[in-house]
Amino acid sequence: MTSSGPKADLHRYLKIAREALVWKLDGLSEYDVRRPLTPTGTNLLGLVKHLAGVELGYFGDTFGRPSGAPLPWLDDDAEPNADMWATPDESREQTVALYHRAWAHADATIEELPLDATGHVAWWPGDRNPVTLHLILVHVTTETHRHAGHADIVRELLDGAAGRHDRDRLPNAGDAPWWTGYHERLEQAARQAAGARPHDG
Repeated sequence: MTSSGPKADLHRYLKIAREALVWKLDGLSEYDVRRPLTPTGTNLLGLVKHLAGVELGYFGDTFGRPSGAPLPWLDDDAEPNADMWATPDESREQTVALYHRAWAHADATIEELPLDATGHVAWWPGDRNPVTLHLILVHVTTETHRHAGHADIVRELLDGAAGRHDRDRLPNAGDAPWWTGYHERLEQAARQAAGARPHDG
């Protein structure tokens, strides 16, 4: 039986979200892991890069445990959103390796400090500091799951792959005709609710 308790439970859910996000890159080309799939540029490798910086900052600098990893895209003079996409010079392997390094650094902080350990988030307003490890663990776990949800949608838009790497909970997974009919049923329901006939343009 795995250990349980507030810290162990939060840490476990953080690990689940990390693994789910990285798995969304599997089997994709360099172009597909990088290309923007929303008007605001959401892309898979950018999400990984962003969350690497998130973990290194929140579980490192916040608790006086800097990782030493250079993150030039977070410098004051970096261009906006530089942490949300990978340049041609930043390989997939380097970006994922940085995220794994961030995991190790964060895990050490989580394991070594008690939940009531205090830190300071330099980029938060003064009235929200100091913070505790408990608060930061909740914050980062929530943010990671949010971005893993973004990755779910982006990957489905790319090649239709959906679900989690460790289990398949989708009904009728792999049954394309079923999903086509389901999609059409939802489209008709939406149009009817909006007061339009099901096949109106």
